[in-house]
Amino acid sequence: MRVLPPLLAAATAPGAVGTLATLWILTRRDGTVLGFTDHDRPLTLHGVVCAPQTGLTPGAAKAELGPGPGDAEVQGVLDAAALTEADIAAGLYDRAEIAAWRADWTAPDASALELWRGRIAALERTGSGYVAHVAGPLAALGVVTGRTYQRACDAVLGDARCRVDLTLPANAGATCDKAWTTCRDRFANLLNFRGFPDIPGDDFLAVYASDSPANTGGSRRA
Repeated sequence: MRVLPPLLAAATAPGAVGTLATLWILTRRDGTVLGFTDHDRPLTLHGVVCAPQTGLTPGAAKAELGPGPGDAEVQGVLDAAALTEADIAAGLYDRAEIAAWRADWTAPDASALELWRGRIAALERTGSGYVAHVAGPLAALGVVTGRTYQRACDAVLGDARCRVDLTLPANAGATCDKAWTTCRDRFANLLNFRGFPDIPGDDFLAVYASDSPANTGGSRRA
């Protein structure tokens, strides 16, 4: 169970006067820090001035037990003094970190409780506004880096890794199913095959010993 700061606990107690506000602190990858709040005047949290009247409002938020990354949404209106369409189009907010806080607006630093934290996974335009889809910290564990070891080729037909010349008449309209045999027989491009055809598949788990001429101990390639 989360323990509320005393001031926040008092502000949320039954019969308390409504002094709650939501604050967001956004940190771009270039180091720029912006603050926003749904209160009607500026509030300072952790040294960051959170601007009012930005049209920023919380959307749906979901947290999960276990390894699930969780997600949240923040909705807002494009504002020349805050988030501009040009900055969004330039990708300045891609993967920006954003944290949401709940606090008593009479003393934000002494009462702030962090609600969630994550990185902007996507900004979706909605007329004159936007919806920021925020992925939780564990979403980073699902990002694929480097190469994926798989039996099929992971190159795109004709790209710099594949090197098949699609301008040749013989390759006009060609498609590729990423198989090792297709690369060898259809394109004679085996040197640039970007898969790992000798990796055992799920069918290998069901293989059992058998007296067969095919069981020579040699390559499993067709």
